[in-house]
Formats: sequence, C-alpha cells, structure tokens
Amino acid sequence: MADMAAKPLAAAAIAQLEADGVATLIGTVVNPAGLTHAKTVPLRRMGSFADPGLGASPVWHVFTIDQTGIVFGDSTGVVGDQRIRIDLGALRILGDGFAWAPGSFFDQAGNPDPYCSRGALRRVENRLADAGLSAVVGHEIEFVLVGPDGARLPAHLWAQYGLAGVLEHEGFVCDVTAAATASAVAVEQFHPEYGMNQFEISLAPQPPVAAADQLTLMRIIIGRVARKYGMRVSMSPVPFAGSVGSGAHQHFSLVRDGVPLLSGGDGPAGMTSEGAAAVAGVLAGLEDAQGVLSGSILSGLRMQPGSWAGAYACWGTENREAAVRYLTGGDANPYGANVEVKIVDPSANSYLASATILGLALDGIESGLTLPDEVAVDPSSLTDTARAEAGITVLGTDQSALLDTLDASTKMRGILGDAVVDAVLAVRRYEIENYGELTPDELADKFRLAWSV
Repeated sequence: MADMAAKPLAAAAIAQLEADGVATLIGTVVNPAGLTHAKTVPLRRMGSFADPGLGASPVWHVFTIDQTGIVFGDSTGVVGDQRIRIDLGALRILGDGFAWAPGSFFDQAGNPDPYCSRGALRRVENRLADAGLSAVVGHEIEFVLVGPDGARLPAHLWAQYGLAGVLEHEGFVCDVTAAATASAVAVEQFHPEYGMNQFEISLAPQPPVAAADQLTLMRIIIGRVARKYGMRVSMSPVPFAGSVGSGAHQHFSLVRDGVPLLSGGDGPAGMTSEGAAAVAGVLAGLEDAQGVLSGSILSGLRMQPGSWAGAYACWGTENREAAVRYLTGGDANPYGANVEVKIVDPSANSYLASATILGLALDGIESGLTLPDEVAVDPSSLTDTARAEAGITVLGTDQSALLDTLDASTKMRGILGDAVVDAVLAVRRYEIENYGELTPDELADKFRLAWSV
C-alpha cells in the first residue's frame, strides 16, 4: 500500500518540478572516505529512484581518494548489489534544469544497509529520540578557491578576514548566496578566512540528518558556482602544505522535553548535569573518534597547536584552541548555548562525524560522566607540567596509531556499527599504505581536489 501511495505523490511532484524547469535529478551519497558519489536520472524516473532505488555495487563504500583505488572486502567486493534510494522529502532545486536529493543505501529487500553513513546518523538520531532527547547540528564549511588544476590563485590583496577577499570574488560570493537561498539553504554567514583565498560558510542548525544533507547540498552549490568563474573549491584539510588548513567544525545542542541541556543549569558554565555529562562524553571519546573525525592522510598535518584546529584535548568557553569549545547563549547567540567540536575536517564523512559526536554525547549522559575542569587560557601558554596537572593532552597526529585506536574501540563500534568502522579503516589505511611515504608538499599537491565536488 505504501508503494502505491508513493506513485501519485511522485507523479504530482514531477509535474511541479517540470513546471519549475527541472529535467534531471541528482542523487548523492557520501562514502567513508568522505567522497561524494552521485547518480542522475531524467525527472520522469524520480519515483523509481525513490523506491525501489537504483543499483550500486557494495564497492561504493570503499572507493578511495586517489581516484582509482578500491579496498575489496568480504562484503565489499564484486558480488552483490544495493539500492540507493533518494529522500524526496529533502529534494531541492539547484537551477539550470537540475534538482538534487540525498540518498541512502538499502538492500534489495528494502532493509537499511549497515554500511550506509546516512543510515548510521539516522540510527543515532533515533537513539536520542528513544532516550527522550533531540539534537540540532550546525555545520561550518571552510574551503580554498583554486584554479581548475588546483593551482594557487593570486592573493596580492588578501588580508586575514579582509574586505578585499570579498571584493576580489564578489561575483562568486553573491552567486553562492543567491543559489543557496534559491535552494532553501539557510546561510548564517559567509566571510573570508585566515588563509589566502580561503572562505568560511556557517549554516543554520537543523536536526542531525537534515543538517548533514544541507551541508552536502551547500558543497554542491559552491562547487557549481566556482566552476562558472573558472575556479575550483579545495575541500582538503591542508590545501597547501605549510599554509592554513581548513576545518569542518560541527556545533550541536541537546534538548529534553523542550528544556536545553547546555544552559539554565547549575553545572559548569551554566550547563545542566546532563549537558555537562554530554560534553564529557564527547571529550572522553575524542581519541577513539579521531579516525572518523579527522582520519585522512592529510588530517594530521592540520592538527597542530596554534592553528585553531582544536589540537588540545580539553574544553573551554570560547576557547578556540580547545578541541571542544563551549559557546554561551544570549542575545549574541540566539540559537542558545551549544558546543563546537573543532577537530572535524572536510575529509570526514559529515554524516559519520555527526553520528560520532552525538553518539559520544549520549554515551556521556547514559554513563553519567563528570566533566573535567574548564581550560580558560590558551593551552599552549601553559608549561608542560601545568598541562599535565590539568589533564590536558595534545591530540595525536600519527594516523596509523589513530586508526588502530579506532579499530580497537568498542565505543565507536557500538555507535557506528562494525560495518561502518571497518569501511573507514579500510579506506584510511589504504591511504597510509600507498601514500604514507610522500612529503607534506607531495600529499597536499596530490589530494588538493580529492574531496572537491
């Protein structure tokens, strides 16, 4: 009955989209290496793309960032088939005859595929709901504009957060803003960043799956607009070795029965006891989670103290050197108090990163964890002894060791599932095994456009 009910719905939607000039529908999925994959269909095939979906080999989960590699496994080989089903409720018009919708993986019987990253986030969202909690997530996108071949663009007038950056690329900025508005993407701010030809876009908070969908759509929008100006968008954590890296920070907040957990309490910084336990869960799980949040072969080059990458495993109010930054609510922050996890970078799968962060927060609440003392100074200003006494450590940059930690983590396997964790390990270890001997400059050059769309 559900399938029969979907047919008229799809037909009505097709008629409206045709009236809006749409001829082609793009459906995307994001794999454990952070790569965005796509299929397209003529608009008349929209219903079939939604149900039963389009076929895809299990190797889609283990495509690698070097454009050619596949990490074959027992369940990710040449045998078998899955279905990518788009979510019509999240469909957006891109313009120029295109519409877009996010996809999820299912088996041929219609059961969720355990390797699906969007499905993993949906499971965590459902776990929160079962616990009486709801979450919203706000994404930031940092990126660098480069030439079509990845070469540096001129930056003679560039200044950190300078107006010249806006004026040099004013057409790009205006067109991205207009395209986002037309596609119903809520941009909070869009500004030049610290690095040359680097920009940041902040997106309005949404429920977890919707927020990750919105981020995927925004990356498509900026990639399309950049092409119109003869440029490309580098989503690498380190576009140029020795220069400023790019983050993909995620903000989250939690509510129980309409009451925020991160403000209005008598705990640290005004958190409730559950809010403090959630932050403690994230902080306690950072080392286990690094392989997901910042696990690519380039991620370690970004994770350096003094670079605002959150290299120190600690938390603090408005502390940009802390891996976990607490932001207070109030008139200047109308969405209320929230927490920013700074170690996420653009090479991460955003669905898996959100699932990880929220899963750790829920684990903190369920375990009743205690939040360590806040760090109210730049951790690098402290002596080694003072940092040790405060329990502040520097997060690791040895990607092999981080992946081994992820592999052994029952906590991460419980949050994401064995299939997802194993797929992440497969593609990330492939990077190290095949390219671990390259210099930072060689790595940055080779993978500058690896995560671009």
